[in-house]
Amino acid sequence: MCEHFFQCPYCWEEISMLLDPSITKQTYVEDCEVCCNPISVSPVFNDGELIGFEAMDIGQ
Repeated sequence: MCEHFFQCPYCWEEISMLLDPSITKQTYVEDCEVCCNPISVSPVFNDGELIGFEAMDIGQ
């Protein structure tokens, strides 16, 4: 697992999430640890290294 820091697309606070580098490309929803809004998280890994990351609101 690797920890990644980014800004929440709702409250703009810096938060962190643990990402699983064993899955090359994934998309899932996780709640912000500050404002509790759902964030669509899409990390991309290559040889265990994070090469792309997108965090978007899910348009409630």
